Amino acid sequence: MVDGPWLRWARRIAALAQNGRTYAGTVFDRQRYDELTQIAAEMLAQPTGLPVDEMRRLLEAEQGYATPKVDVRGVVFRGKQVLLVREVEDGRWTLPGGWADAGESPREAVEKEIFEESGFTTRAVKLLAVYDRDRHAPSRLPWSVYKLFIRCEITGGEANGSVETSEVGFFSEDELPPLSEGRVTGAQLKRMFDHLRNPELPTDFD
Repeated sequence: MVDGPWLRWARRIAALAQNGRTYAGTVFDRQRYDELTQIAAEMLAQPTGLPVDEMRRLLEAEQGYATPKVDVRGVVFRGKQVLLVREVEDGRWTLPGGWADAGESPREAVEKEIFEESGFTTRAVKLLAVYDRDRHAPSRLPWSVYKLFIRCEITGGEANGSVETSEVGFFSEDELPPLSEGRVTGAQLKRMFDHLRNPELPTDFD
């Protein structure tokens, strides 16, 4: 299977099946939505490389009405350079961030992620962008994802990696390292530098 409409269709089937399981009125309805979950798992297993049974477990672990997951990214500037961290997973660089946990506000989530991945304490000051992940970079995730880019200011700490990040650094716009494109794209970072140059820009959103 290739990226593109097939992946979107599979995600849509999985979401409809999840919603159906949540509101199924009879055991027969439940069986039909379980079958749709199996079809979605078979479709999503191929591009993600996961076994079908593992993919089905991931899909069935999602409960309630299906909504996008939320990924927060901290945009921290020091002068004209942006803070990036190097991911252990792929050896490439990204804005510090990750999944927002239930019970956390966006501010709490991004400040926590920045500290855990870079060693810096920060204060969130402005929401710069809300992007639909699939509209900006190829994705093999089984879920829809909204990405929140939040401008933060350093309040303390020092550069320090983590179990997820091997290096921490500041980079100028014209000297960016190889990027972990599934986490942040070059075009998105360029737009963050636009926000640095013009703080009055409104929040971007898809």
